[in-house]
Amino acid sequence: MARVCRFLLLLVMVLPFLCLPVVAGSATCECTKDDTGHGKSAALRLKLVAIASILAAGGLAVVVPILGRWVAALHPERDAFFIIKAFAAGVILATGLIHILPSAFHSLTSPCLRGGPWQRFPFAGFVSMMSALGTLMVDTYATSYYKRSHFSKARPVDDGTVDEERASEHAAHVHVHTHATHGHSHGAGATPHREDEETASEHIRHRVVSQVLELGIVVHSVIIGVSLGASVHLSTIRPLVGALSFHQFFEGLGLGSCIVQARFKGREMAAMVLFFSLTTPAGIAAGITICSRYDPGSTTALVVEGLLNSASAGILIYMSLVDLLAADFMNPRMQSKGRLQLAAYVALLLGAGLMSLLAVWA
Repeated sequence: MARVCRFLLLLVMVLPFLCLPVVAGSATCECTKDDTGHGKSAALRLKLVAIASILAAGGLAVVVPILGRWVAALHPERDAFFIIKAFAAGVILATGLIHILPSAFHSLTSPCLRGGPWQRFPFAGFVSMMSALGTLMVDTYATSYYKRSHFSKARPVDDGTVDEERASEHAAHVHVHTHATHGHSHGAGATPHREDEETASEHIRHRVVSQVLELGIVVHSVIIGVSLGASVHLSTIRPLVGALSFHQFFEGLGLGSCIVQARFKGREMAAMVLFFSLTTPAGIAAGITICSRYDPGSTTALVVEGLLNSASAGILIYMSLVDLLAADFMNPRMQSKGRLQLAAYVALLLGAGLMSLLAVWA
């Protein structure tokens, strides 16, 4: 099952690249203003700087929470980790609502899309909604499948011990009584077997969350990478280099926090880190390659980018609200500490505010 999931993850990552020949049109690139050799060479140098900067920012950010496993203050059980995740969740939510979804509406409502259904129906919102619902279905099905697969292998079958375990577990829960005269109570509480099940379920849940979250981030990263790589206007590229570097850094923090909680093995963790770190630089390289044939204003390009952005926005909005914010803010640890809640609120607003501010440049 793990190999199948990795194959599907790789397929979804490669799919946008397979769409590039379709997006590329016979129309000329928007190079007319910078058609001189000096303009092209300057734009190419900036794109190479963008590849290095975004690769460093994304790689560093996604690795920092992972390295934090050896720093006591950043362990997933500590309060500081909840604050970092709240900040990252705010970044991811703002990415979906402020950066990606408006871009999808802009593409699918462009005046260039004439004579079709695009002007008569809000496809961006519809695709985003269906993407969020589809993410819910995949999220719940994958979690239940992993749980069934895990516990069916972990438990003995038809050997007579299952009934004994259930009976002893039932007895442990029944043996809870109070003494009114002495003012105390005692009981077995949760059994070790039940605690192991809960730990395994939480572990599986974090794995599913991190994988689905990376899918949503990766699809968007390919699109912004191709857009930057295909552009030749220096006035457009310059602000994007810094903005996208910060963009990848903040997203990397969120993804890295989820990867830490999922407790992947070394090879799986390295694969997820590399996928995230290399996607945007690879998109920029692809954009540089097809610049002479790519027309971002063509009908096909607008439709493909709009639909992919809508789907990515739906995934990120769902993941940030349901799997990150709701899960952490309803956590008993968070509910029992007022100061931790306040700090998490501040971190959430700070992350969402900073990412929203980046929309001025990107």
